[in-house]
Order: sequence, then C-alpha cells, then structure tokens
Amino acid sequence: MSAPGVQSFTQQGWEQVLAKVKRAVVYLDAACAESLHWGCGSTRLLEAVGGPACYLREFEPAAAGGGAKQPKAVFVLSCLLKGRTVETLRNIVCRSHFQYCVVVTAVNHAVHLTANHVPAAAAAELEGQQPVFEQLEEKLCEWMGNMNYTAEVLHVPLLLAPAAPYLALTPAFASLFPLLPQDVHLLNSARPDKRRLGSLGEVDATALTPELLLQIRCLVSGLSSLCEHLGVREECFAVGSLSRVIAADLANYAPAKNRRKTSAGRASVVFVDRTLDLTGTVGHHGDNLVEKIISVLPPLPGHTNDVMVNMVELTAVQNEEENQNMVAPGCLAQSNDTAAKALWEALLNTKHKEAVMEVRRHLVEAASRENLPIKMSMGRVTPGQLTSYIHLFKNNLKALMNHCGLLQLGLATVQTLKHPQTAKWDNFLAFERLLLQSIGESTMSVVLNQLLPMIKPLNQRTNDDYSPEELLVLLIYIYSVTGEFTEDKDLAEAEEKVKKALAKVFCEESELSPLLQKVTAPLLLTVMRTQHQPDIRGLAQPSSGLGTSLTRAWEQRLFINNGCDSSINLTFHKSKSAVDELFTSLRDIAGARNLMKQFKSVYVPGNHTHQASYKPLLKQVVEEIFNPERPDPVDIEHMSSGLTDLLKTGFSMFMKVSRPHPSDHPLLILFVVGGVTVSEAKMIKDLVLSLKPGTQVIVLSTRLLKPLNIPELLFATDRLHPDLGF
Repeated sequence: MSAPGVQSFTQQGWEQVLAKVKRAVVYLDAACAESLHWGCGSTRLLEAVGGPACYLREFEPAAAGGGAKQPKAVFVLSCLLKGRTVETLRNIVCRSHFQYCVVVTAVNHAVHLTANHVPAAAAAELEGQQPVFEQLEEKLCEWMGNMNYTAEVLHVPLLLAPAAPYLALTPAFASLFPLLPQDVHLLNSARPDKRRLGSLGEVDATALTPELLLQIRCLVSGLSSLCEHLGVREECFAVGSLSRVIAADLANYAPAKNRRKTSAGRASVVFVDRTLDLTGTVGHHGDNLVEKIISVLPPLPGHTNDVMVNMVELTAVQNEEENQNMVAPGCLAQSNDTAAKALWEALLNTKHKEAVMEVRRHLVEAASRENLPIKMSMGRVTPGQLTSYIHLFKNNLKALMNHCGLLQLGLATVQTLKHPQTAKWDNFLAFERLLLQSIGESTMSVVLNQLLPMIKPLNQRTNDDYSPEELLVLLIYIYSVTGEFTEDKDLAEAEEKVKKALAKVFCEESELSPLLQKVTAPLLLTVMRTQHQPDIRGLAQPSSGLGTSLTRAWEQRLFINNGCDSSINLTFHKSKSAVDELFTSLRDIAGARNLMKQFKSVYVPGNHTHQASYKPLLKQVVEEIFNPERPDPVDIEHMSSGLTDLLKTGFSMFMKVSRPHPSDHPLLILFVVGGVTVSEAKMIKDLVLSLKPGTQVIVLSTRLLKPLNIPELLFATDRLHPDLGF
C-alpha cells in the first residue's frame, strides 16, 4: 500500500460519503463537486448511488426536491451549516418526500461552535459532544414532517482537489487572498477605539474581521485533518502577514494540539503569501503545456481549476458555434482512467515541446492497441497531425470508450495549440523579457512610457494588440517585478499618462467584459450610494440587521439593474477614479516585500555574461529552507504552538538550544495562500528533489492560477469580508 498522501486523503473522505449514498438523491455544492471531480470522479458516485444521473443535483435554492419514490437524500457541503446554507436545506427538504436525510459538512464541529460564538472554555467542556449537529438533525426531522424519520449530520474533511500526487487545491477557499496595505486602513477605520495598525506586519488575528477569521479557521480545520491522515505532528512556519495568522491558528488549534500528542511522523508546514510575488502568476515564463491549456480554454462551469474541452468533432454533430452546447464538454481531470492519468501527470512534469510529443506517443499507442489504421509520421508534432490521430477513434464506439480520457487530453492540446491566445503567449514573453532589461537600465517612468503606445482603444486595436484585461496583467507584472522604486516627478507624470489612457480605453469599450465589470463595480456602487439616483431608490434595500454578504448581494443587484454591464454609464470621470484605485493596489503590490529582510527582490540584474532575470520568491524560500549552512531563517517565521516552543525560542537566545527549522523533517508541506501556477508547483518539487533528496514535498494552494485570475483577485475581491453565507 502506498504512503498516505493528498490523493488517499481525498479518496478516504469520499469513501465515507459513498457509503451513505445508495439509492439517494445527492446534492453537492460547487467546491465538493470539484473535490469529487479530481479525487475519484462522478462515475464512482453514480455507481455508489445505483441510480440515474438525475439523482445528482447541485445544492442551490432552486434545486428540485425529492419525489414520492425518492425517500433518501444526502447533502455534501463544503461550508458551515449556518445562514443561507440551512435555509436552502430547509427549502429543499420541505418540498420533498424524504424520510432519511444525511448532511455531510467539510467543516468540523469545533469550528461550528466557534461560528455560533461558543467560548473556547465552554467548547472544551463539550469535547466528544456535537450539539450543533444534533440540533440540525432535529430540525431535519421536523422539516421532513415526522420526528421518527432518520437524520444524520456528520463531518468529513473534503478539503482537497488533488491535481497530482504532489499538488492539491482547496476549491472552497479559491477566493482567499492575502491582504494589502490598503486593507490596513480599512481595518483601522473599523476599530477607531483601538491602537492603530502601522503596517501589515502588525496585523494579527485580533485585528481581522470575524468573517475572515472564521474562513481561516475553516481552512485550518481541514489542514489539521490532512495532518491527522498523514500521521504527522507539524511545525508551522510563515512568510507574509496573512500566512502568519493562518500558521499561528493551525499551531494553536485545540483539536490539533490533542492530535499531535500521538502523531509518530513529523512535518514542516510553510505558508507563503501570494502577494509577495505576483510576477510568476501573470508572467509567461513557464514553458508548460498545461499552463497554456488552463490559460486559453474556457473554465469548466462551477469549477476554478479545470477547463472545458470541445468534444463535438468526435461526434456526427457539425462543429458549428450553435452546436457547442449539444455535446458535454471534456476536461483535464481523469481520476478513473489510468492511462489518461499517467499522461496528465507527464504533461504537468514536462516542458511544452516534450509534452506535445508525449500526447502524440499516447495517441499512437492507443490507436495501435485498437488496431486502427494509423499512419506514422516523425518530426515536429502539429495540431493537424494530432487531430488526424484523434479522428481515427471517431466512428469506433468501443475505442472511444476505452480511451475517452486520453482523447479529452488530446483535444485539449489541439485546441490550445490552435488558439489565437497561444500565439500571443510569445508576444507577452518577448515584452516581459524587454521589461526585465529595461528595469535594470531605466527608471520606472521609462518602463511605463514603453507601455503607453500599447494602450489602444477598441476602434484602434487589432487581434495582435493587448485587450484592457491583458494591459492590467502587464501592469501587475511591471509593479510586482520592480518592487520598491524611487518617487519622482517623471514617475508621477508617466503614471498619470497611463491612467488617462487606460480610463479612456475602459470608456470606449462597446461592452465591458465580466472582469472589467467586477473591477469597476465597487467604484460605481460607491457613486450610486452617494448620488441617491431615483431609479436606485426604487429597489428595496435590505434591513440593517442583515449580514454583510446579503448587503453585498443587494449592492450587486443595484449594479446589474442600472445597466452597468456595458460602458455606457462609465463616464471618463468614473473610469479615471476606478483606474486611480487600481493604481493604489499596484503601488501596494510594488511595496509588498518592503517588510521582508531577505526576500526583498525577485529581480536579478544583468551583467556582462547574463541577462537580467526573474527569480521566483518561492524558489528563494525553498533554497533558504534547504540551505546547507542552516542559518536561522530571517523571513520564514516559526509559529510556536505552546509554552515548550516559547521556552525553546527564549533559551536559544542564551543557550545552545536548536530552534525549529523548516528543513528538520522528512515531509515539507508548502501552502501558497492565494494560488499557484503549474510551473511553480513543478519547480518546487524539482528543487526539493535536487536540494535534499529523500524529502517528500506536497504543494497545496487555494487554486491553480492563470494570468487573468490575478486582476480579479487583486482588484475585485473583498479580501476582508469573504461571503460565508450568513
């Protein structure tokens, strides 16, 4: 049996769920569906249900209830059982004929006590009891209409979506993103009676909003369950302000303290803030096919880490735009297909050229096994060549079914190679290389002036020019890689020119893209609130007693109902104000490493033998962890989990006592808060293997990133007030 890992952790959780679902109507929320998708696949769930696909439903207010011949329901939820989640549960159960309900939550009972404001001392006395779950069981029986019916509420840690043996994502926390200096001002304004925070370095758990603290505790609950599955006692370390809060919460999480007393293994868990280095996420340095597939193909609906692959050309349906929705899309996750899974892992671990050749090899071998009339051709692999191999399977149902997963990955490759955005990838890379040389030789104002001619309104743009969203990506790259820069008159003038040009582009768009709507929405909502426009007053405002998430939902309705899905209402003044806000965030990103002592730069200046280059912060962190001289890490902060650790730290100042070091243990878990790219995950794995062979590494993150994710996370995400559903 293989050693415990992220895949066995996820599969073990789903086995507990599958044991409950026979002949049941199963409702899943999006995050749990994504965990299932990557962990063991929907076919496993369908087999366990033993019924038709209509027995699987999305958990949402409008979901169909169970009919007279459907007496059993299982709800699989990633969130706290509170607020809108409980309301949706009640509505579905009340309009159904259920006699047996099982509710599975990925959040353990201890966090439910915290969410219901039970003091820590009182929660400790309740150890072994589950009053919140028991109360909901009674409510479920009441909603089913008979207290003698059966209801079960249980916790199963369905935290992860494992993309590879060394890489897993946390779909329920896809929007979790580290704080910026501007968030410190918001925190200060919310606590006028308390000591003002001077910087992000002073932010701790007591300063955060209740919603964000609770979201962190939900994440910590799942990570503690993972450590329990791995059989390890973990030491927690952090790089960055939000990572420090998360690491401290895991180190001092009461259920984790009890678990550690009996854990035989040891592990280091290092949390890293994504905002310390956004260069790699918006850059195009990664020579990886999967990264390009994720960047150019449309996302799979309801998912944050997978894409839609058009499967129409394997059918008799004409490959026209109007027919795209007639055939179910393919995807990248192939959890139940051994051959396809092997190809997927090969694609993750090889460079673009080798990956394309690997796809050809797998297609050729599959066609040979099925005795299909394949014509071998050597040399460079082309999209046309791959397509010809794929079409061999078209009219052979048995061959299609045997190799369906492989064909999905093959078509994903072909569609990516043919996609116009793939050709643009090289343009981005060339401009980024030019920027790296310019940064070393010129001031920031010169760099911005190089960007200015590329900012073109809609009526002047060609397909080769950069869209407004792509311009935001380039700006993030510039400010993140540059870091701290000197303020001067030329810089102020250059920034102002770029701001005006960008504001003009936003105004002249015929229709704002979904991303630009999200970026400009907060400002327009502020304008609407202050102006009290008559057509806004016609909408009913929620009562002040409702939670912030409902207030935000109301505000979003204001935005939509006032026609702001186009640029018609976006005047130059409003657009310029929105762009000013964007640049506040860009300045924050440039200064994100100011509090670092060792990891202050990701830019390596050029010299006579080497061009200027980008050195990822994650690479610097891993190199420091496994530095053979083992100096005390300056920026990798250890989070103590109790008096013993504090005494060790204190005595080490006077005596020769070894302080905890992240390289001490045979397992390193590196958690990137805010997302990670495929190239970064591979780089971490390869680097650990080269620096300390024999050390196991697991890369965890909130999501797989593509360049266009970052503008949304940076400019359009309420980092301090995550929507927890109540």
